[in-house]
Order: sequence, then structure tokens, then C-alpha cells
Amino acid sequence: MSIFANLNILQFVVTGVAMGFIYALVATEYTLIFNATGLVNFAHESFIVLGAYLFGGTFVRALELPFLVAILLTLVAMAAFGVMVSTIVLNPLRNLQFITYAMFGTMMLSRIISEVVRLNWGPIPFSVKGFLRSSIRIGSTVLTQSYLYIIGVSIVVVVGLQLFFRHTKAGKAMICVSQNKTAAALMGINVTKSINMTVAMSAALCGLIGILCAPLYNVSTGMVSAAALKGFCAGVVGGFGSYYGAIVGGILIGLLEQFGVLFFPTVYKDVVAFAVMIVFLLLRPGGIIRAKKA
Repeated sequence: MSIFANLNILQFVVTGVAMGFIYALVATEYTLIFNATGLVNFAHESFIVLGAYLFGGTFVRALELPFLVAILLTLVAMAAFGVMVSTIVLNPLRNLQFITYAMFGTMMLSRIISEVVRLNWGPIPFSVKGFLRSSIRIGSTVLTQSYLYIIGVSIVVVVGLQLFFRHTKAGKAMICVSQNKTAAALMGINVTKSINMTVAMSAALCGLIGILCAPLYNVSTGMVSAAALKGFCAGVVGGFGSYYGAIVGGILIGLLEQFGVLFFPTVYKDVVAFAVMIVFLLLRPGGIIRAKKA
């Protein structure tokens, strides 16, 4: 009991769930691209960073737009960027004979985006002043406002995606394409258009992740390196290709990270996600929720 004597459970849970949702959103982005194209998008970290720089560096700092307007413009710009990337890069890559070449293609895309960001906005990190940096007090607990917004926005996104996939024609078409592209084409679905729309959603989601991470870290090219890797771990733990698995895996890793510091030095906090992933790869390689096969 001595370990928990001075422990603020609420603060640990809120922080763990918030970071877990960040990992879950990253895993969801992986899942969107993987299900649509069959490719693992190794450029997702650069997408997130680009979204953060567009929001904080261009729309807020340079143009001095209100936060809400800056958020909307960032999401629209990232969606348009996603369509361009899908058309020029991902669609040709998914048709390559060897998947290894396609993987290297997304890695090179990541390097290109990172260099464009560095050349355009410079190498010096910066903060987005006044954006979700205040705190609120609940009893004796002080909670960072940004964590609460992350949880709230993430829940809206997760529910919204499920409603979109279940109850809209475009969403159902995306599901069909992800399950069997040949059958979807025979049913009259425009496969390329559906993939472009999926990548646009994925890019917009990356932009949102960048915005949500802006109050947590200084905006820089390496701001989400750890979170991006942990998002991949969340996808593996939850079940790669499963949207529900991405959420479960992300929150599980987020909570284990927070409560792990009670038993191990804080310096080992970042090891938790990778250790959990290795355990699942050995004992349950399909993850907690196995993705349905077509």
C-alpha cells in the first residue's frame, strides 16, 4: 500500500488515457492506409509533423488566425495533401511487384517531407502560445487542459469514423475496397477514388494528431518520434488492421506506461510499449482483436 499512499489515481488515469488515445489515433492512421492500400505508411510521422507546422507555424504564428480557423484550415490542407500523395505516390507504389520497394518508397517520402518542413520553417523548435496550456482543478487533482481535450476529441473522432463506415455510402465502399479490391471493382465501386478518399482521411487525421500534440511538446521535426513508434506498437498489440484493436491497444499501452513508473524508474517509461509489443508478438501475434479476413 505504501506505493499508492500518495498516488493521485485520477491524474494517472487521465494522463494514461490521453496518451493512449494519441497512440490509438496513430494506430488508426496506420490501419486506414494498410487496409486501403496494403502498405504500411512509414511516412506517417512526417505527416503528423507537417500538420503541426501548418497549424502552429503558418496559420497561428505567421497568419495570426484564430485557433479554430487554423484547425479547420490545417485539416483541409492535410486532406488535399493526402489526395496528392495517394495519386502521385501510394497508388503507383501499391502496384509494384515487390512490397519491399513500396515500403522503401514511403520511407523516402518521409525524408522528403521532413526536409521540406525543415527548409520551409527552419530547424528551431517553437511553442504554440496560449493553445490548451492551462490547467483545471478537480478537488485536489490538477489536470492539464490539453489531456482532457485529447480524450474528448479522440472519442468524437473514433465514434465519427465508426458512424461514417457503417452508415454512409462512401464509408461502406471503403470497407469493401479494404476487404477485396477486385470484388469491389466488379460491384461498380471506383477503387482508386475510394483509396484516395481514405488516404485523405488518414492525412487529415495525422494533421489532427499534430494539432493535439502541439501543446504537449515544442513543435519540431522530432516532436512525435516516440509517439509514432508507440502508435505502431498499439496497432500490433490491438490487432493490426482492426480499428477497435487500435483503440484498445493504444489505451492499454498509455495506461501501462503511466502506472509502470510506480515500479520502474521513469527513464524506462518508453520501454513499456516495445516490451508489450514483443510479448504480444510471441504469445498472441494476431493482437487482442484480430482483424477480420475477407
